Parts: sequence; structure tokens; C-alpha cells
Amino acid sequence: MELPERGLGTMGIDDPDPIETAIELGYRHLDTAQIYDNEAVVGEGIARAAVDRDDLVVATKLWIDQLDRVAESTAESLERLGLECVDLLYVHRPKGAYDPDQTLPALADLQDAGVIDAIAVSNFELADLERFIDVLGEPPAANQVEYHPLFQPTDRLAHARKHDYPLVAYSPLSGGRVGTIEPVVDVAKRHAITPEQASLAWLTAKGIHPIPKASSHGHLAANLEAIEVTLEAADLEAIDGLERERELFPE
Repeated sequence: MELPERGLGTMGIDDPDPIETAIELGYRHLDTAQIYDNEAVVGEGIARAAVDRDDLVVATKLWIDQLDRVAESTAESLERLGLECVDLLYVHRPKGAYDPDQTLPALADLQDAGVIDAIAVSNFELADLERFIDVLGEPPAANQVEYHPLFQPTDRLAHARKHDYPLVAYSPLSGGRVGTIEPVVDVAKRHAITPEQASLAWLTAKGIHPIPKASSHGHLAANLEAIEVTLEAADLEAIDGLERERELFPE
């Protein structure tokens, strides 16, 4: 799947106004989930925006207690979103009711029926990814993982590159901490940008698709502008060299 370079993470957004604003500014990838309890909010923002639905990539995720009722739960998500289909449907985590031999074929049935465009996964480790390929005969359309300067799961990035699918990064701003990470701040100063923009530009340069959450017009616009930032090899190496063990959302 060809994903837009910048998407919007919506966890914690409970007002359709930022969704509408993001779309009007140019965001074309919107990411929600059942567990965020805001699919209806995202759907309302989409409905308000003066952009053709076909121009958007809309993603949601089945929570771990819904993975044994894929068809029914997906229908409920679509009703909340007010959409006939979603572009990406994720298995949120390979936990709970997840059984690859049951869950994944059920998702494939929805894809065949045109209810979803593509099957994606989130928080999958290498063994989970290989099992996905074994069951469905192809890699996922995307894998969404926590990825930021303080947590860099390079094994998942290597797998995505090997199998030619996009890696989507949630929490790309280190939970709001990038402004305190010295190498990121140094890169930002060299390019006269914010540390947040430096982190997003670093991810984009690696071929990763970040989905930062933002609500204000200013932050939404600034995150989008980071697409235009080109970092040098030394900048990338400085951030690559950070300690990578500060996972914000462990299992």
C-alpha cells in the first residue's frame, strides 16, 4: 500500500474539529482504533471536510477482545465511522482472542468482500509477522509500531524493507519528550526547525510513516511542514545513535 508521508494519530482526540482541520490542511491518512473510543468523532470530522473520501486513507484497529468476531466487530466500527469501508484494518495487538488461523482468514474474507481494502497489523514482533505470512501467503499491508528517537525497533524496520510494506510509527515524538533529547535539539537548531519537526523528518528519511497526534491548527500545520525538511547523513546518524530502550507502551 502507498501511504501518505504524514498521517494523523487520533488517540485522545474527542472533538471532530481537529480531524476536519487536519484534512483541510492536507492530511490524507487518518488513524483510529476501537480502543480509542473515538471512531464516531473521526467519522464526523471526515464527513465535515470538503475532501473526497477516495482521497483519504482511513485506518482503524480491532481490539484484542474482538479478534474472534472479526466480521461483526468490523461492521460496528464502520457504523461508528459512518463509512462503507476502511482502507486499513489492523489487528491492534496479537493478544487476547487473537488466533492467526482464525482471525487472519476472517480478515481476508472481509477484504474479498470489499469491506476493507487491506489487512494491517500493529505491535507485531518478527515471529508474529512470519506467522502472518505463513497463514495468508503475503506480508501485511503495514505494521504499526512505537518508533521514535528513544525507541527504535530496527528489526521491524528491516522486516518491512525486506518485504516491501510500510512501517507506521506511533508516538513519533517520544511522548512529547523530543524537546529534551539533546541530539534531536541540536539537529533542530542546525536546520532552524523544532525538535518535533526534526524527529518527524528523521523518521521520514528512514522511509517510516509517522502518525503524530495533534489537535491545534499550529501543531497540525507544523507537523505537516516537516515533510519538506531534508536532514543530512550526520543528522540521521546522531539520532540513530541514541539509546533505544525507552519504550512508552510496553506489552
